[in-house]
This record gives sequence, structure tokens and C-alpha cells, in this order.
Amino acid sequence: MPSNLRPDDGCTLLIDGKLSKGSGGVFATGNPATGEHLGWAADARTEDMAAAIAAARTAFDDTGWSTDPAFRARCLRQLREALREHIEELREITIAEAGAPRMLTAGPHLEGPVHDLGFFADLAESYSWRTDLPIAEPMGMRTRRQLRREAVGVVGAITPWNFPHQINLAKVGPALAAGNTVVLKPAPDTPWCAAALGILAAEHTDIPPGVFNVVTAADHLIGAQLAEDQRVDLVSFTGSTATGRSVMAAAAGTVKKVFLELGGKSAFVVLDDADIAAACAMAAFSVCVHAGQGCALSTRLLVPRSAYDRALEVTAATMSGIRAGDPADRRTVCGPLISARQRDRVESYIALARREGGEVVIGGGRPAGRDEGFFVEPTLIAGLPNQSRVAQEEIFGPVLVILPYDGDDEAIRIANDSPYGLSGSVWGTDPERIDKVVSGIRTGTLGVNGGTWYSVDAPFGGYKQSGIGREMGVAGFEEYLETKLVAYPA
Repeated sequence: MPSNLRPDDGCTLLIDGKLSKGSGGVFATGNPATGEHLGWAADARTEDMAAAIAAARTAFDDTGWSTDPAFRARCLRQLREALREHIEELREITIAEAGAPRMLTAGPHLEGPVHDLGFFADLAESYSWRTDLPIAEPMGMRTRRQLRREAVGVVGAITPWNFPHQINLAKVGPALAAGNTVVLKPAPDTPWCAAALGILAAEHTDIPPGVFNVVTAADHLIGAQLAEDQRVDLVSFTGSTATGRSVMAAAAGTVKKVFLELGGKSAFVVLDDADIAAACAMAAFSVCVHAGQGCALSTRLLVPRSAYDRALEVTAATMSGIRAGDPADRRTVCGPLISARQRDRVESYIALARREGGEVVIGGGRPAGRDEGFFVEPTLIAGLPNQSRVAQEEIFGPVLVILPYDGDDEAIRIANDSPYGLSGSVWGTDPERIDKVVSGIRTGTLGVNGGTWYSVDAPFGGYKQSGIGREMGVAGFEEYLETKLVAYPA
């Protein structure tokens, strides 16, 4: 059996193959549904992060990890099996620490990303690491050319709290499969989810010391070392756009590769030939999932002005039927926000909506009977223009803004009138009109009539200030590779 995946002694650092406490002692992790203390996590300091980076650098430079894809595939499958063997313990940690609704742990909150490690293990074995180009004669010199894809080197992965397993594994899986070594810095709100990954990797896999490191810390700024340190070759960051800018600026000093998956304010566009009731009910439901704490959730509902009253009625009725509740309950869709700080942020936007002249149609407060924990009612806001802050800024809570439009062209314009371009939805019946709207919206993923874009083999990422690069799929795997051209006399 492994060490306790709820490490009460705070031994949650994995550095150079060893589990240890941090130089800063320990910090507390809590339950957002109750506000209660759960336990302790290792509080790393700069010297701990420096040691993890050094271990990753040595493992990349001095071992055969980067040149042995079959071995890497085997190690990833070992990690997947270890996670599966302890899936119930991981499930309870995820519900307790992240406030994840139990129903979602059977999908993207846990079991899905664990299963998806197999995709990257398979890819490590099947990928074309070397490709011959046609013979060419540059400047009259007959030349045989070969493209080689090689690991970037040391990867610093900085992850948020909202879907910790999905995002941790979407970075660690392809980065390791591609032959890199990794230092994972998780969010302070969900250290145990990452620590469990480190414990199982250390005790149930043949991953060599230094190849995979986990550094938990109460201080967000510990992750900045990964962007600044010249021994790190790539930083993969998921989080807010504001923090992404800081990561980008810090990485500029060493001109390292940067992958950024940032914020969103995605539009759910309902065309006038759509089933208004079905579409608006889906929009209302989806924004409440995990209390709206998903960067790709559609938080602006665009409806035809001619159907506005009907859309408002259906959306309000659906949201009023969704209760913020205990994430451990199998029926719960909308659990707690991650912290009091995040609840305050969401409530401040609801107050702002009122000050800006908007109407809070449904919700807007804390649910009755939920005095403990960090809950906000599913909230529908009407009467604001798309230029309002509430319609422009990422709130990260169960808050939906409904906006009327006149004609397909205006729907496209409003959808694009945002600094973000991460995701969205289009509902309608005319294929040509749907295709026009889909082609016109500048965003990285779109679902049509309920189609689901999330899958391990499908690239995910955004346009504009929603990020740089793609995660998942072959495209996400290739973010962790360099391209080398070798030329020989033919």
C-alpha cells in the first residue's frame, strides 16, 4: 500500500524521487463546502523549487529518459494503473478539497483524465519521431533531409484549482510521454490532489528520480521561479489571463517556450430557428456545473430579440430549479466556490451588475441553509449591454448574462466583442446558417446543438487573450517537442 494519500504529516513534496516536507513547514488545506480544515500540505520555499528544477535538469541531461519512448509509455501506464487502484480515495480527496460534485468525478474531474493517460502512452510508442523529407538540391547540392522531433527539456507546469486532476494530467501526461522532465506547481487551494499524484508516481512506477517532481506551496509566487529559471525550457500555465501575462513576461528573460491556457467569456448563441426552450435550458444548466468554475463554460447567452421573453422565462425557470448543494451528494451539479475569496469576487460582480442597471432575475445571494462553506446561488442577469463589465470580464461563478441580438451578423459581432476566444456554443437547425456563425466566431472550440468538444484526442485552447498553444490531442503533445532538421549529402 502507498503512503496515506491524505498526508497528515505534510510530506507532499516530491523532489528527486523523495517525498518530503517543505522548508517553510506546512500550510492548511480546507473543505470549501464546509469551511473546515482538512489537513496539511508541504509549504515549499525558493530553495525547494530550486532543488526540484536541479533534479529535473539532471534527469533530463544525464539519463536516457528522453530517448526511450517504450520505457516512458510503460511508466505512464504504471501511473494510470496506480491511480485506478486508488480511485475511490482520490475521489473523496477531490470532492473534499476541490468541492467537485461527485457526479463529475466519474468524468472530467477524475476518472476521465486518469483514463486519458493511456492515449499519451500509446502516442509515445506510435509517434513518428523521425521523418524523411524528399531529396532536394539547394544551391545545386543534392541533399537528403530528416526531420527529428525531440523533447524540449525541463517543463515547468503551473496549474489552477478548478479541475486539478484534469489539468495536472493534461500537462504531466504529454510532457512525460514526449520525453521531458517535469516540475509540477499546483494551486495552493488543491495541494493534495497534486500530492497524491506524486506519491503514487514515487511508490508505484519506475519513473526515475528527478523526472517528475511536485512542489506544493502556499505562496503563488513560488511558481514564478519556473518562468524565470534558465534551467527550465518550457512553462505550461493554466489560469487567469492576468497571471498569464506575468508568466509570459517572466519567461521573456530566458526566451523560453510558453504555453498559456487562460480565461474565457464564451458566448452561447441561440439562432432564431433553434428550439429556444431546449437551447436555453442547456445554457442555464451548463453555467451551473461545478459552480461555474470552468474557463470554457459559456457565460453569455445570446438570444434573438424576437424570442427574448421566452428565452428569459426558460432560462430563469431552469436556473431556479438548480440548487447549490453538497458536492458529496450524487445529485449535486452546483457545488461550492473554492474559497471565501472567490465567493467575495463573484458576489462583487453581482453587486456591480445591480449598480450598472442590470436586473438579477434569479439568484444573486447565498442559498438558504448553507451557512457553512462558500456557496452562491445560480444567478441570471438581464438588462445589461455586452459592453458592461459583467458581460466582458470572467467571473468564474454560476452567473449567466442574457443578451438580445438582431440577426446572425450581430450575434457574431457580439460573440466576438470580447478580449477572450476560448469556447462557445451555437444552436440552430439550418446547416448553412450554423456554419456561417461557427466560421465567424473567433474561438478555439465550439459545440453545435449540444455537441461535446472535450476529448483526449481533441486539441483545446483559445484565440486572443484566452491563450497560446493547444492542450490535449496530438497538437497538445507536440507543444512539448522541438523540431530539428538534419541534412546529409545524398
